[in-house]
Amino acid sequence: MAYTKIHAIKATVDKAIDYICNPDKTDDKIFISSYACSPETAAYDFKYTLDHCRENSPNKAYHLIQAFAPGEVSFEEAHTIGQELADKVLEGKYSYVVTTHIDKGHVHNHIIFCAADNINHDKYHDCDKTYYRIRHLSDELCKEHNLSIISPTGQRGKKYNEWQTDKRGASAKTQLRRDINLAIKSSSTYEEFLLLMRAKGYEIKGENFGEDARKYISFRPPGQNNFVRGSAKSLGKEYTKERIKERIEQKRERKVAIPKKDYASRKLVDTSGEKFENSPGLKRWAAIENLKIAAASYNEVGSISELERKISVQTQAGKSAKQSVVELEHRLKDLGEIIKYAEQYRANRSYHIAYKKAKNPDAYFRRYESQIILYGGAKRMLEQAGINLKSLNVNKLKSEYEELTKQKSELTATYKNCEKEVRELNRKLENLNQYLGRDTASHDEQNKDKSQIL
Repeated sequence: MAYTKIHAIKATVDKAIDYICNPDKTDDKIFISSYACSPETAAYDFKYTLDHCRENSPNKAYHLIQAFAPGEVSFEEAHTIGQELADKVLEGKYSYVVTTHIDKGHVHNHIIFCAADNINHDKYHDCDKTYYRIRHLSDELCKEHNLSIISPTGQRGKKYNEWQTDKRGASAKTQLRRDINLAIKSSSTYEEFLLLMRAKGYEIKGENFGEDARKYISFRPPGQNNFVRGSAKSLGKEYTKERIKERIEQKRERKVAIPKKDYASRKLVDTSGEKFENSPGLKRWAAIENLKIAAASYNEVGSISELERKISVQTQAGKSAKQSVVELEHRLKDLGEIIKYAEQYRANRSYHIAYKKAKNPDAYFRRYESQIILYGGAKRMLEQAGINLKSLNVNKLKSEYEELTKQKSELTATYKNCEKEVRELNRKLENLNQYLGRDTASHDEQNKDKSQIL
């Protein structure tokens, strides 16, 4: 586990950044990374964002330290964990510089981030709740790495311009049909189908039936601006909501519904204790209770194979939703950086133009040095990201960011609900396996009890 602490910087942000970027401490600046700023101009970047902040707070930045036990990690891995921690804590909203110091007996990371975010220019609130969140995220990363790099997705997220290119791809409908077919194959109900599609990141509307319902179901693939209608003309006759539901029902094994029991949420009574051995009455009571609990678990699912199938569906949905959340986090991070530089470019462009026209360029530069430097850096970063500066629209980028944030929130709720459902289903499966795994004598006694109950 790593030790973490954080404190506010109320002045001299430049000196703090110079300290953490000391080449003697960072192996000649090898272990220095940044987001939405450069280490050389970070103080300027922070000031620009803070100047747009409405909240009157003296905090200009925060200094987060993450220290590892001696010999716990390599320098390279420690730096990777520091970057991952900054990304998880700051969620692509705040500019930061992260460095790894290797000059002490223990490796440790320094993360300095702007006190205001780049999207809404709101201040970061340092309190017990946010600190415990930092500590929790740091502990999770340490567990994940276990002295080796483990990527949650198996591959890096795409850059913003790569993702935009994919969005315009012509294979969106082909991929949608493929995802619909896979979801139908894994579902036994129409509701499970919708769950699996949403877990893959699709936004769905018109899925309901009835007089007031929309005629067609529509799907908006992840990252797309437009919905694709589930009609015979658009996707084919096999992809209307009526046909989707029919396809699921045709492959589903019909089973008689048995009323639910209150016992389904309980665990089997452990009869291994001495008190049960010495009390036939207590043992008989436990056998009856366990019979009810096992029966209730069975009644809810119909069969063990059906229960295992439901666990598989919910697990698949949860994994898909979590994967979609990770991909959205990559997009939000890239887009947040684009928005920050787009605003800087737009705000400081007039200073660049005036500088080019100035009769005394040196004097003008000395007066407006920070604005000119920020403009140049923003222009370079936007061009590297493949952004067309002539059609730059900050409001459109912010709207896109809000939409992605909404999708992330919905998918996070989906995978958390799936994880909860899997835990409950696994408890039922454990009850049934434990009950059915008893010895023959125990089964005979319980069958006798069952006949008496019935």
